[in-house]
Amino acid sequence: MTKVGIAYDIMAADYADKFFHELDHKPLDRKLLDLFSERRTQQGRVCEVGCGPGEVAVYLKNCGVDVYGVDISEKMIEIARRLSPEIPFEQGNMLSLREKENSLAGIVAFYAIVNLAKPEIGQAFAEFHRVLRPSAPLLLGFHAGDETLHLTEFQGKPIELDFFLYPVEVIKAMLVKPGFQIDEVITRSPYEAVEYPSQRGYIFARKGETPEGRRENEK
Repeated sequence: MTKVGIAYDIMAADYADKFFHELDHKPLDRKLLDLFSERRTQQGRVCEVGCGPGEVAVYLKNCGVDVYGVDISEKMIEIARRLSPEIPFEQGNMLSLREKENSLAGIVAFYAIVNLAKPEIGQAFAEFHRVLRPSAPLLLGFHAGDETLHLTEFQGKPIELDFFLYPVEVIKAMLVKPGFQIDEVITRSPYEAVEYPSQRGYIFARKGETPEGRRENEK
């Protein structure tokens, strides 16, 4: 079990109590999930990566999306399955997804990369690109900034967990590297009294060609 997985296992019950209904207070997040659902051009399974207790997967399911969730925390997955038994949830690591190449119709990753250092983000984006079908969409949500926060407790329980905030331009460049095409970038200020006071970034991207494929086509 990774350090991140251990921390979220400790936090799981309190985290679910705190965040399972958070979309009720986030109108832009809901609108972006609506747009993701509307913009899908292919039928097939969509993965919510870093699903936690599953609130985003539930919203997508209610939009008619064939969605399932993946999270590194076994305890989070247990809670997600209990709260939403109609949705498949599985324990897994976004750095090494189980799916075959070109198999998914879309990926949603809301705040899933917040605990990843830059090399791990690059690995995760490469995995997202690998498992998505050509032109399939990715909707990424993240904390925008340029700092690292170290958390030693959550709701009174001791943990050790780093949170990484990255500039929007850095995340854009890291998505382009494995072959994603950026469609839209949206930023917003935090909702006061609802969430952590960081700027929020959202990126709509599509699976494009790998750098190797582009070079081959240029010959």
